[in-house]
Amino acid sequence: MNLDKNHPLDSSDLDAHMSTAVNSIRLLTVNTHKGFTALNRRFILPELREAVRSVSADIVFLQEVLGTHEKHAMKFHDWPKMSQYEFLADSIWTDFAYGRNAVYPDGDHGNALLSKFPITRYENLDISIAGPERRGLLHSVLQVPGHDEFHAICVHLGLRESHRQQQLALLCELLDSLPKDAPVVVAGDFNDWRLKGVRVLDRCAGMHEVFEVSHGKVAKTFPARWPMLRLDRIYVRNATSHKAQILGNKPWTHLSDHLPLAVEIHL
Repeated sequence: MNLDKNHPLDSSDLDAHMSTAVNSIRLLTVNTHKGFTALNRRFILPELREAVRSVSADIVFLQEVLGTHEKHAMKFHDWPKMSQYEFLADSIWTDFAYGRNAVYPDGDHGNALLSKFPITRYENLDISIAGPERRGLLHSVLQVPGHDEFHAICVHLGLRESHRQQQLALLCELLDSLPKDAPVVVAGDFNDWRLKGVRVLDRCAGMHEVFEVSHGKVAKTFPARWPMLRLDRIYVRNATSHKAQILGNKPWTHLSDHLPLAVEIHL
């Protein structure tokens, strides 16, 4: 469903999506590296789509996904005629939202959310601090059967420590503004290789990171072939996490420069 952020679903649309209360949701987060392998050697978006589908996630958080790119569209014979997030969502995830962060002469990229549940509204919050590096928080509100609201926030923070600290403060402001009893998931690429931001969300908003709870440490996800840095995270509030996984086997090791993370949450 192509959703306008200023046009919520009407009641008939919602009724079509509603069914028995859902208490278990599978999540996936992946930095798509714009559909290319590490070092941009090969275009692999069709293979990435099959891998994403194999996880059977209900909600997918995407970072570094292209909306458009005119030169790539002319250069690669298998370049999709639609946006990358629409191509990945095709026939599996009925709803999607896109937050355009970076715009350049040939196209644009940003964060995206794919969902099997209706996205009733969304907003892309600009958290860019300074210079050419553009960043955003894609905040989507989902209608999950049996729950008033479900909040999903797709994150891609900056490369500089000072920028990340300011961006985390903005994220905390957003989290503190949400209903206290609503389920919330924050997932994506935090770029927090120095682990300076690990405790920030615990302090500001009562979130818990799923790998830290299950394994005692956040996950190593970068670089994909020899993961050493703990860049990607999944935080939840008003939900419990189960079966947290780093997808570190083939084909994932060559589909991006980051390894994806998956988890099941219970509401």
